[in-house]
Amino acid sequence: MVSYFIPRGRFLMKAGNWRQMHQKHQQQTQTQAGKWPLIKNLRRPFSQKAVGGGNAVQNDAKVENLIKSNSLHKQQTRTPPSLQAKRQQDLQKQRLSIFLRWTGLLLKWAPVGICVFGAIEWQLHKQNTVKEQIPHTASEFQSKIYCSLPLRLLSRAWGWLAACHIPENFRPYIYGWYSNAFNVNIEEAKYPDYKHYKSLSEFFTRPLRDGVRPIDEKAPLVSPADGKILHFGTASKSLIEQVKGVNYSIQDFLGPASWVDNKTVAEGEDYADVIKHKRDGSTSLYQCVIYLAPGDYHRFHSPTEWQAVLRRHFTGELLSVSPKIATWLPGLFCLNERALYLGQWKHGFFSYTAVGATNVGSMEFVMDKQLKTNRWVGWKNQRGYEELALQENTKLSKGELVGLFNMGSTIVLLFEAPTNFKFNIEAGQKIQVGQPLGYLE
Repeated sequence: MVSYFIPRGRFLMKAGNWRQMHQKHQQQTQTQAGKWPLIKNLRRPFSQKAVGGGNAVQNDAKVENLIKSNSLHKQQTRTPPSLQAKRQQDLQKQRLSIFLRWTGLLLKWAPVGICVFGAIEWQLHKQNTVKEQIPHTASEFQSKIYCSLPLRLLSRAWGWLAACHIPENFRPYIYGWYSNAFNVNIEEAKYPDYKHYKSLSEFFTRPLRDGVRPIDEKAPLVSPADGKILHFGTASKSLIEQVKGVNYSIQDFLGPASWVDNKTVAEGEDYADVIKHKRDGSTSLYQCVIYLAPGDYHRFHSPTEWQAVLRRHFTGELLSVSPKIATWLPGLFCLNERALYLGQWKHGFFSYTAVGATNVGSMEFVMDKQLKTNRWVGWKNQRGYEELALQENTKLSKGELVGLFNMGSTIVLLFEAPTNFKFNIEAGQKIQVGQPLGYLE
């Protein structure tokens, strides 16, 4: 009731002016921020329209202009999909360039650092060997680095390549170059015509003509292969010399002596005495190592009359068995893959071992067709052996063919003989199949 006595027109006019100023202020702030005007600010009472007159129409036009400008601003600020994809591609390119930059830096300088570290380690180890007056052989670190090389994979690839067929027109050139490089006497071969051999593997394992390698019937032991005498001698305290000054364990080479009535070597017991048949001191254990070079005759024969009883196939590395590596790396023959045949001859214990090497695609044995060497055993080579008991009639005569290498390698003979047995060979001497290795005094 009291409101009727108040002059309404003046009160409403003042309230309308205040409301109009407030709305203008809010519109200005919204225009600067790029936001939509609040809906509550668009409401205007009847008194404001009456007071504002033409200003109301102008305000409506301004509101519509604000709405249009906001929509255009959003359309402009909204990134099209093609632009977003382009930005993502640019970001991926930047990341890839950074990755390639770091990998290129590592590939460029890491080999240099490895070579420098290897050279320092080599010199320090060499100084230690000179100071201690021992043979300069590989350290444990150097042997691990050498064994980590992918030589088995390389040997498998070489075996595949050697088995590939060669066109007949190219054979004289390829085999002729090989013969000149490694001093191959093709006139000794059963087939002297180069065109007869369809692959490198056939040429490596070529047979010889009859009578080219006469067998010495008087010698108790003859050479099983063409090659170079790497080392020979007697075993002492279960150790044998790989080369002069470098020894390896007989037990590591042959494995457990389970074939001797399932007997195990007790601690402090001499392994050489355990495997010998005669333990009265009348015999000794001897060994002879023959290295087959790439140009040699790659087939190997029986050095005497003996009987094979047990076969052990050791899966190991395929390291080079060249004289330089044999002098540098201790225990080389214990690390490499090898096929070992255990048996006996007229003087007692006898073993015949064919040792694998780098680029030897495989080894084949006439008396043991089921044996497969250089098989894929995974990236991590598990060192162990497979054992097979041979038939009772597995007897070999002197000079009989035993097997063949698909590339040069090594033959190791370890045998029991009387104490009056003497070698008539020298280290480094070239020898051929059938030539005598020693005699009995």
